[in-house]
Order: sequence, then C-alpha cells, then structure tokens
Amino acid sequence: MAEGRVREHSEHDSSAKPHQTPLRRYASVTYTARIMRTAVQRSDAPTQTILVVDDETRVARLIRHTLGPAGFRVVAAPDGESGMAAIRDHEPDLVLLDVVMPGPNGFDVCRRIREFSDVPIIMLTGLGREADRIGGLEAGADDYVVKPFSPNELIARVRAVLRRSRRDDRRRPPAGVDDGWLRVDLGSGDVRRGDVTARLSRTELRLLAALVENAGRVVMHEELRAQVWGEEYRASNEQLRTYVKYLRRKIEPEPENPRYLLTQPGVGYVFRLPR
Repeated sequence: MAEGRVREHSEHDSSAKPHQTPLRRYASVTYTARIMRTAVQRSDAPTQTILVVDDETRVARLIRHTLGPAGFRVVAAPDGESGMAAIRDHEPDLVLLDVVMPGPNGFDVCRRIREFSDVPIIMLTGLGREADRIGGLEAGADDYVVKPFSPNELIARVRAVLRRSRRDDRRRPPAGVDDGWLRVDLGSGDVRRGDVTARLSRTELRLLAALVENAGRVVMHEELRAQVWGEEYRASNEQLRTYVKYLRRKIEPEPENPRYLLTQPGVGYVFRLPR
C-alpha cells in the first residue's frame, strides 16, 4: 500500500524529481515494513499455537494464511496419527480437526485425543447434516465449522473457544455434589458415576458447573447459553439441548428418565439436589 502511494505521488506531482523516486519508494517500503514488524512484536503475547489436522494441503495452507496474520502460530499434521503426536510435541492451545481423513476419521481421533488431553477442539466438516455436526460434539469437540468457511468466521470461532478455555482455567469453584452414586468435583473437574469416571468435554463441564452451582433453581435457556458459550457467541437452544442430552448420557443412571438434570419445558433446566 505504501509503495502504491509513492508511485501515485510521482506520477501526479510535477514537482517530484524523477531521480528521487526509487529512493523514496525504498524508504517508504522500509518504513512500512518496520512498522509492521513493530506491530507484530507488540501484539498479544505469548503467541498461541493452533494445530491443523487435515489431509488437504490447500485447506491447511488457507488456515495458515488466515490465522497467521491474526497473531497465531499454526502447525499442521496430515492425518490423525501424526496429529495426536503433534499434540504431545507442540502442546497446542487449540486443535482444528478435519472429519474426513485417511485412516481414523476425525470423530475417532477426537475421542482418542480426549483420552489424554482436554485441549479445545473445533471440528472442520464439509458435512452439513445435523447428525454429522452432533457426532463431532458428542465425540468431545468444543465447536464445529462447516466448510467452506469464511476467514472471519474461522478467526471469530477460534478466539471465542480460546476465551472460554481461559475462563475455564481461571474459574474452578471448589463446589460439587456427592450422593454416593454421582460425584462431581468442580474444583478439579473430576466427575464419577458409580466407580466409573465420566469423561466430559470442556463444554459439558461448563454446562454441568452452571447447573450444579444453581442446584435447585431453574436456570433459563438464555442464562445457560451465556454462561456456557459466552454472550458474544450466538449459541442456539438446539445446541443447548444437544449438550444436555450428551450430559445426561454421561451422568444419569437412566438418561431417558433423568434423576439429576431435569427440563423445565419452555424455560430452562434445573439440577436436582441429591436427597
């Protein structure tokens, strides 16, 4: 842009001296580059690392060119196995995980990641069907983006998930539930039903925490969406119902006849206090 301005000046300003144009152009470009380097150095630090697991080189390159200028460090892996190795090697702040890949698909890879890491995961899917989107969330993903996506949408979703992740790390209230069958420790994030550990995603744990902290009180849909996803993220009641269903499968003795997580039709949900 700076170079364009120098060229325009030299063409339309009759007082410009031809022999000075290259020098002016060099000085202008050099100055602009210096300003850009300074801006990058002063950007939010430390740089957060995003791992892209996608077998399409074109998609990985597009994501790198989108997130790099937004201040993120981007590393890539071409399949699920190398992606899981990259999580251990690079300890990314967030994973962008494609659904359709050679070898284990994205859903299977997501489940395997959840066995050893709670890193935030956004699924990249070209499958727009509800069942496919739900499949990723049920596997433990925090969000999903449907291909083709706009650069602005990708940046917004990455930043939103990272903000929620930071809030989770800062806010772990020392509260919980223990009725002999269901044990919830919000301080550590440990949830057990009977003798089995219930592996919850970050989103599921946020939802459970919002309900447990308000045990005995109906929490309205709007309030839950704000607490779980943030006010800036326009989650729908359908998305909320989906996560309630996942949560019931993991904590209820009979998910179809819930004991703990009850629905107040048209209003919200309530966590019933153990008796």
